[in-house]
Amino acid sequence: MKVGLGFDVHAFDAARPLVLGGVVVPDAPGLAGHSDADVVSHALSDALLGAAGLGDLGSMFPPTEVWRDVSSLEILASSAGAAHDAGWELVNADVTVIAERPRLAPYRAAMEARVAEALGAEVGVISVKATTSDGLGFTGRGEGIAAIAVVLLK
Repeated sequence: MKVGLGFDVHAFDAARPLVLGGVVVPDAPGLAGHSDADVVSHALSDALLGAAGLGDLGSMFPPTEVWRDVSSLEILASSAGAAHDAGWELVNADVTVIAERPRLAPYRAAMEARVAEALGAEVGVISVKATTSDGLGFTGRGEGIAAIAVVLLK
């Protein structure tokens, strides 16, 4: 068994749609980034790659034209495929989104379903939840969104 930890953060960009866990969250500013800036998928990808000993998001998916504006679910699926090809199987994945806004409870089930699909996993082994930072730091000031993820591989 191996555990992987992933973290990602992006600043808000009102000119883009907000995508979290592959779900477009309406009426909220998007996030700046090379791909679609989906912090949920990025944190999970980094956790998967780390647990499998395959490097990190930046080394596997560098900011080149190949990955510009790509769906981060594609990055997540590629990360899961690389871990699988290296002999690893996902046991579970847990993600916490850190943001003052928007409220994400209405979108959690859809995020878990989209993430599970990208990972080729059952929905029951995926958990996506959200918290605030009580007004502290860059997320508290409403400058962006962060996510932290942990995965267990066997």
